[in-house]
Amino acid sequence: MFTLSACELTKKFKNKELSAVEITKRFLERAKGENLGALLSILEKRALNKAKSLDEKLKASEPLGLLAAVPVIVKDNIMIEGEVCTCGSKFLEDYHSSFDASVVKELEKEDAIIIAKANMDEFAMGSSNETSAYKPCDNPWKKGFSPGGSSGGSAASVAARLAPISLGTDTGGSVRQPAAFCGLYGLKPTYGRVSRYGVVAFASSLDQVGPFAHNIDDIALLSSVINRPCNKDSTSIHTPAEKYHEALSDDIKGLRIGIPTHLLEGTDPEILESFDEFIQTLKSCGATTTEICLPNNKYSVPIYYILAPAEASTNLARFDGIRYGKRSAKAKSLSEVYEMSRTDGFGKEVVQRILLGTYVLSAGFQDAYYTKAQKVRRKIFEDYDNAFNDCDIVAFPTTTIPSFKRGSITDPLTMYKQDIYTISANMAGLPALSIPSGFTKEGLPIGIQIQSKQMDDQRLMNVAKAFETKNDSYSKIPAYAEEVEA
Repeated sequence: MFTLSACELTKKFKNKELSAVEITKRFLERAKGENLGALLSILEKRALNKAKSLDEKLKASEPLGLLAAVPVIVKDNIMIEGEVCTCGSKFLEDYHSSFDASVVKELEKEDAIIIAKANMDEFAMGSSNETSAYKPCDNPWKKGFSPGGSSGGSAASVAARLAPISLGTDTGGSVRQPAAFCGLYGLKPTYGRVSRYGVVAFASSLDQVGPFAHNIDDIALLSSVINRPCNKDSTSIHTPAEKYHEALSDDIKGLRIGIPTHLLEGTDPEILESFDEFIQTLKSCGATTTEICLPNNKYSVPIYYILAPAEASTNLARFDGIRYGKRSAKAKSLSEVYEMSRTDGFGKEVVQRILLGTYVLSAGFQDAYYTKAQKVRRKIFEDYDNAFNDCDIVAFPTTTIPSFKRGSITDPLTMYKQDIYTISANMAGLPALSIPSGFTKEGLPIGIQIQSKQMDDQRLMNVAKAFETKNDSYSKIPAYAEEVEA
């Protein structure tokens, strides 16, 4: 059962081949048996209650949702009413959500069963899942290696078959990079296409909820559920929800692929080889290639580490030991409550980014850094706008290297460069999809990224479907997943 896709599971449930309780108990057993560090909490009672109600709905011949009886895992910065939401931080270890995030409401409206909350880098700040205040997370393909971040737990849990699908958040590549490291599909939708209401904010102009799955059909199905307009999110795009799963097609004849060759220097040779094979596969499906230039893309990392920390320093101001967060027991005055609570509650990486963000927004420095960075961000968007005059999608690797050993990258700047290929899509608000394209000689997954115009998410899924149809050999399962089953 654990190897079935979300589409297959819901079909078997609706055909009465499997009960919701049977499915849920099986995946809960797997979740409770995992030792990757992928999960922070298991929602057993909630999941079983939902499963029982679904079995009753089926028995009464009541209408069922698109994700009926499908187990889902969500990142621990997404609110679920009554459940703990830690954001991977000790500061929020006792915080229970008072409401559901919009994406959670949509999942449950379509009869999905949320079984657990996934580990993550603290407040989504990290690229390796090593900044989690609770425990690091391993890559199911190779123990001791990073699953990526900040949505590492969401990716690792799907790769290890603890659930067929999961949700993460992507601020600068935090869905796509873990997807590449764990051999999954990972989508960052068009900014505003998925509601952020009820998602703890890191950088509000960059954050976006996105799905993980083993195949593009599951990505399309889950995306069809979560892409609905939301009146509670001021950045939500108020156009009718897309039914991606119904429009999915592998016909990409005439597709124009833009390749920014000037950005590929320094990428691991095995990844470049896989990228070339990916392009050749798409060309065999009727696509063509063209050289494009994204001249300001090289500034995306430094620009990100001005703008994202600036927004984070504002968003995280509410975590002060009074409004939100665990209050320091040592504090004896109001000023000490603020200072000691934040000092004790936040980890090193979060403190660094808050300080950096406060600095670039301070008097005398805002124009020199923050304002200038916004101008360069606009240039990055204009580069893409010009490129899309000559192509339909932009393609390059998701990462410059495959998964690395946990603890092997100690220099912050080297870690920040892990997102060199992914940040620009967040800067421009574009949809971007990481597609599993093979493995290194060491057996580590490789991912290739494609990007398209805003609101052109469907095209990315169709390209992935074409590649998946031609590249049907991608069916390996991590040994770890088999160990959990045993």
